[in-house]
Amino acid sequence: MKLRSMVLSLSLAAGLFGASSTWAAGSSTSEATQEVKNIVLVHGLFADGSSWSKVIPLLQAKGLHVTAVQNPTTSLDDDVAAVKRALAQQDGPVILVGHSYGGMVISQAGDVPQVKGLVYIAARAPDAGEDYVALTKRFPAAPAGAGLTWSADGFGVLSEEAFIKDFANDLPKAEAEAYYAVQQPIGAAIKTAKTTVAAWKNKPTWYAVSTKDRTINTEQERFMAKRMNAHTIELDASHVALISQPEAVAKLILQTAHVPE
Repeated sequence: MKLRSMVLSLSLAAGLFGASSTWAAGSSTSEATQEVKNIVLVHGLFADGSSWSKVIPLLQAKGLHVTAVQNPTTSLDDDVAAVKRALAQQDGPVILVGHSYGGMVISQAGDVPQVKGLVYIAARAPDAGEDYVALTKRFPAAPAGAGLTWSADGFGVLSEEAFIKDFANDLPKAEAEAYYAVQQPIGAAIKTAKTTVAAWKNKPTWYAVSTKDRTINTEQERFMAKRMNAHTIELDASHVALISQPEAVAKLILQTAHVPE
């Protein structure tokens, strides 16, 4: 059960650099009396570590040590291993941040004492052993999934149209196309992967819901955040809030690390 201490006010949440945001009623977090200086960022599917390029300098400007993991996105095990290698390189406690599928990775990799908190940005947050595909079917289908195609050798990519209209739908077209250019194919093993632990059950947890998300259903995001009892904000953003609203995402991370703004 999470230890309770820090209470973040509605006024702080509403001040996320003009972002539309609210803390979920009844949310809580755990005690973390020291400032955490290490931030490890975990990207999602159809992307690479460069998706954090707008957030990283904002965190570094506050004196944080930031590492963006390069997930192979071939399997959950491979991606968890990549995150654990990054954790092993950190000197001291860590805040672990996951975007999209990266939330699934941090839920598995974050179950270690070194990780003091978990931040989910429009992210998957499965329970241990949960069938994530079955969970998504409890909500209306997000449009982006229709644009996913698979090669004969078992790797999936989003079509350019789906990427621009449904994945990065609040970015200028030229920026969305540049993001599309670095898309990594995903391994078929990810489709059926299940976490064996849910680190969010024992860590202070935060969640940024994207209200214009066309990749993960917004109601599903709210459900997962509520189930985690996470401190929750809502951003008027697409699935890629880390690119379209980097200031809001960085501010949330700074709050979790107890760094003065």
